Amino acid sequence: MIIESINNEKVKYWRKIRTNKYINEYGEYIVEGEHLVEEAIKSGKAKYLIILDGTNYESNLEKYYVNEKVMNSVSLLKSVPTVMCVVKICSNETDFGKKVVLLDDVQDPGNVGTIIRTAYAFNFDTVILSKKTASIYNDKVIRASQGMIFHINVITDDLINIIPKMKKEGFIIYSTLMNGEITPEEINDEKFAFVLGNEGTGISESVQNLCDNSIVIPINNKCESLNVAITGAIIMYIKR
Repeated sequence: MIIESINNEKVKYWRKIRTNKYINEYGEYIVEGEHLVEEAIKSGKAKYLIILDGTNYESNLEKYYVNEKVMNSVSLLKSVPTVMCVVKICSNETDFGKKVVLLDDVQDPGNVGTIIRTAYAFNFDTVILSKKTASIYNDKVIRASQGMIFHINVITDDLINIIPKMKKEGFIIYSTLMNGEITPEEINDEKFAFVLGNEGTGISESVQNLCDNSIVIPINNKCESLNVAITGAIIMYIKR
């Protein structure tokens, strides 16, 4: 059976779970494109597939076939994808591991997705997003992460609440500042986390006050600053 009407109840549901309100309500969201679908399947988080009629896609998951009009009504891409999947939202794992990145109101979805991808690449255990950081379920975040959000622990929480919990577990927390006290090479703690701040305003004072120390990346003094994702990548590469 092929779903051909954009007013079909299933289709209406799929469009709903493209928004944060219904993602949180129903505990599901959509990813699209073969690469992201494959990563979701590999992670075990994919529930079922939405496939463009005429596409041959091998999988044991339940499949819903749709016409191009329906696929286009659900997709957020300029080009209609051949496959999407409905995915279970990430559960917040309370085991932080030993190496953590915290994002304090980082707004750009591309930066957030890139940081998540980099964290996985350099063997960090957890990425923690403040509640005002771009949502992990934002399509641009998912795409920038190249599907790595399915393979690393990502938590969304209030940093003011979660940092004290981490400190009780033995974490040393570092802020990233232009006038920081130490370089990344000097970090030698068994369990540590570092905070990356908002692209425009940096780390909030309330979060800064919870940090134990600060990191600086020495750069040419004629360069004002580095992009937040680049800053994160340099620190994570050094501490991989």
